Amino acid sequence: MELRHLRYFQTVAQELNVTRAAEKLHMAQPPLSRQIRQFEEEVGVALFDRVGRGLRLTEAGRFLLEQSLQLTQRLEETLESTRRIGRNEKRWFGIGFVPSVLYGVLPELIRELRGDDSQVEVGLTEMITVQQLEALKSGRIDLAFGRLTFNDPAIVQQVVMAESLVAAIPGTAPTPTAPFDADALARQPLILYPARPRPSYADHVLSLFRGQGLQPRVVQEANELQTALGLVAAGLGITLVPSSVQRLHRDDVRYVPINAPGFVSPVIMSYRSGDTSPYLARAVAWVLQQA
Repeated sequence: MELRHLRYFQTVAQELNVTRAAEKLHMAQPPLSRQIRQFEEEVGVALFDRVGRGLRLTEAGRFLLEQSLQLTQRLEETLESTRRIGRNEKRWFGIGFVPSVLYGVLPELIRELRGDDSQVEVGLTEMITVQQLEALKSGRIDLAFGRLTFNDPAIVQQVVMAESLVAAIPGTAPTPTAPFDADALARQPLILYPARPRPSYADHVLSLFRGQGLQPRVVQEANELQTALGLVAAGLGITLVPSSVQRLHRDDVRYVPINAPGFVSPVIMSYRSGDTSPYLARAVAWVLQQA
C-alpha cells in the first residue's frame, strides 16, 4: 500500500463520486476506479457501497476515512517541520518519557522550551527507560525521563527527584483509616504495570516488596498506567503510582498514602555523554533548577 492510494481513497470518500474525484486528482476516471478496487482488495473489506451512479461509504469506509485523515494531517505537519529543520529554520529536540512524568516536571519543561524559542521543534515520544537508552544512543531523542538507573558509559543519568508512592484504590472501596504499610500492601490484590518490556517500573515495585521480605499478591499485569488505573476502577485490585499521578483526577479512583520505608520512585533524567548541544544544556539546567 502506498500513500497515494490512501489519498485516492480519501478524495473519492469525500466526493462520493469517482468522476468528480478524478477531476480533483487531475487523472482519468478508469484508472482511479481500478486503484480504488485494488485498494479495497488490499484492505480486505468493502469500503464503498455502489448506489446507482454514486457511492456510499460502508461502516468500515467511514472508520478508515476518519482515521486516515488524522494520519495524513499528522504526516503533513511532520513533513512541514522536516522542511523547516532542513532549511535550518528549526532544530529538532526529541524527548522520551514514561507516562507518569506527564504529571510532574515534563509539562513545564515543554512550555519552557517552546515558550520563547521558536527555533526549536520539540518532539515527544512515550517509552520506558530501556527503550529510552537505545533511542538516545541512536540519536532519535536527545533527552529522556524515566524511573530506572542503568550503568552505561554512553549515557549520563541524573536523579531529578524521588517521589513518594501512593496506592490507587477503587473509588467504591472503604477509605482506610491509616496509610498502608508494606504488610498491608502485600495483602492487597496488586495490579502491576508495565507488563512488558522489562526491566521497568514494575520490577522497581517488586524490588520494594522484596526489600521488606514480602511477596506481593499480583493478580493482573497491564502495559500502561491508564490501563492499570482502569482496572483499579473496575475493582480488580490496587496499584502503586508516583504521588504526582494524583493530579490525574478520576471519580472512580482514590489515592491512599503509603507509610513504608523506601517506597519511593525516582525521576531520572538521561542524555548522551558528550552532547554539547546548547538546547540540551538549557533543558538540563532548567530541570535541575526546579529539582
